[in-house]
Amino acid sequence: MFSYSDLKKGVQFILEGEPYEVLESSQMKKAQRRPVLQAKVRSLITGNVFEKTFHQGETFEEAELDKFDAKFLYSHRGKFFFCEEKDPSKRFELSEEQIGPQAKFLKQNQVVQTVKFEGEIINVSLPIKVQLKVAEAPPGVKGDRAQGGTKSALLETGAQIQVPLFVEQGDTIEINTETGEYVKRI
Repeated sequence: MFSYSDLKKGVQFILEGEPYEVLESSQMKKAQRRPVLQAKVRSLITGNVFEKTFHQGETFEEAELDKFDAKFLYSHRGKFFFCEEKDPSKRFELSEEQIGPQAKFLKQNQVVQTVKFEGEIINVSLPIKVQLKVAEAPPGVKGDRAQGGTKSALLETGAQIQVPLFVEQGDTIEINTETGEYVKRI
């Protein structure tokens, strides 16, 4: 059991029968009142993010989640199809809403970690950093600027991100899947 003060970033707990993950949390104390915990939580089933206030004395169950590796096969009309890494005959699908913004960084045969809650597959999590090939990148034009410039590049998965001017078509780059930002050129 967790108390309200145990809810820190990354903690997974059960709230109203559903698993949630804490994204951010901070203690707050208003004048002559008990301290409260302001937290931003994400539903592991639907992917919805919202802010919630927790009070002293509240307790929560720890979310018991099973994790296993799966391989991304393909996507079609907003649905993403996966199979178990060790048994390709066991396939399952997830919607784009369940996966969230990380879906745009999925490429064929990529191994991801699958999250199972009460026997049902609810989500997948990508590695924090993935390497993707740049499919299209306009030539970088240098001008009068104090800092390095950026340009928009299209990746092999169809994702559009901002990259430095020196990145060209055909380069392999590393991307942070949590923030969706360029990390480095490989």
